[in-house]
Amino acid sequence: MYMSHFGLNAAPFSLTPDTRCFFGLRSHVDAINTCVSAMEMGEGLVKVTGEVGTGKTMVCRLVLKALGDSFTLVFLPNPANTVAGLHRLIADELGIDDQVTEDKLLGAIQQAAIIAALDEKPVVILCDEAQAMPDKVLEAIRLLGNLETEQRKLIQLIMFGQPELDERLSQHNMRQLLQRISFSAELATLSFAETSAYIDHRLKEQGASPLFSTWAKRRIWVASQGIPRLVHQLCHKSLLLSFGRGKHRVSAHAVRLAIKDTPLARKHSVLQAVWG
Repeated sequence: MYMSHFGLNAAPFSLTPDTRCFFGLRSHVDAINTCVSAMEMGEGLVKVTGEVGTGKTMVCRLVLKALGDSFTLVFLPNPANTVAGLHRLIADELGIDDQVTEDKLLGAIQQAAIIAALDEKPVVILCDEAQAMPDKVLEAIRLLGNLETEQRKLIQLIMFGQPELDERLSQHNMRQLLQRISFSAELATLSFAETSAYIDHRLKEQGASPLFSTWAKRRIWVASQGIPRLVHQLCHKSLLLSFGRGKHRVSAHAVRLAIKDTPLARKHSVLQAVWG
């Protein structure tokens, strides 16, 4: 609606992660490098955590892209509710015949992993929303990591999850899985400098000059608490409201209304005002 008005080639603040618009935030780059390096070294199990909206899906997609054709990739975007469901999802991704019965699935997965290893394309499984997996499924994840030859792991795993995943793993019954995690990475919220550069980068990528003043970007940073998803929501609403009033730059009034219209951002702004 507002793209031509502001000289944009595409919507700069879409909520759908687009790897073409990736901005190299430090914690995101560190997480990607950790995952890729660990997989290349055959390190087995890696954990990436981050608060809701901090960019886990973007990082996951970039890891998939970076691993590319060197690995046999299995991406599980939704958590499995049962062990059988987990095995079936993995089997489907590995191209295993869907006629294989439940009791033989794990053996079929192991055989597929052996063939992939012989082809020098070892299996890497990426599990998103891992904090939502039941304990039995997390234990099944650990057991998949036990599949190995004398030289290397047959299956390596990367778990992406919210901070609740760390809470789950701290429980006594999860200690074996916790011990298997060779590397961890945490996605941080953005500083003001990062938020400011991020907003300008997204606009520049779509062909526009800076549209947000320093004041506007600071208000958005405070209200979003540096969470990229909230930054996107507030920027999109600010552009929409400014367009509606015929402005060619984002107005202070539009930013205030955008914050007011976004419950979590409004809460952050109120708390900031109370605590100074």
